Amino acid sequence: MARFIVVCDVDSTLIENEVIDLLAEVAGTSKEVSAITARAMRGDLDFTESLVKRVETLRGTPVTAFNTVLEQVKVTQGALALAQSVHEAGGFMIAVSGGFHEIVDPIATQLGLDAWTANRLEILDGVFTGRLYGPIIDAAAKANYLSAFAKSKRIPLTHTIAVGDGANDLAMMSMAGLSVAFCAKPVVREAASVHIDERDLSLVASYFGRSAM
Repeated sequence: MARFIVVCDVDSTLIENEVIDLLAEVAGTSKEVSAITARAMRGDLDFTESLVKRVETLRGTPVTAFNTVLEQVKVTQGALALAQSVHEAGGFMIAVSGGFHEIVDPIATQLGLDAWTANRLEILDGVFTGRLYGPIIDAAAKANYLSAFAKSKRIPLTHTIAVGDGANDLAMMSMAGLSVAFCAKPVVREAASVHIDERDLSLVASYFGRSAM
């Protein structure tokens, strides 16, 4: 069996939602978060700056917000089928997220993923402090995680497939053997090897043999 890796972005790729937006709804800060996101899309803020500013709006929100949000998260059609196909073909499926472990962990476990990484929100006395805890998972961190996982499994990067939808995925997509723009923004479509415009992740399986495997 071929040994390969499929790495998948989470928000708007592995799941249908943007978790920071769902948390903002619970916190009552949707307008502030939307304004920050708009600034980031205009290029006024990079990913890290926009993430830090959006997280700041959550200060004082009870940690139970995670439970509310998790109930609203919808896993993208075909995600489980893709994970099963990857494993049946002898590969590994991993996830990299600019979102948060408390949401990604149960979803990744449910899908049977082999590894994943995400950001963490700092919590004190049962509420969000408005700060992040630990290393920030940005574009470079996503790419580094893929590289490190591939090295740990002794799998060349030419035997990897990266699936994403936004600019924060471009670094890992550029190093992968095959990059898949999944219902992606124009800049990602232009950079990717192939693109999928139907929201069905199982379609990624048709590309298993298209990199240098």
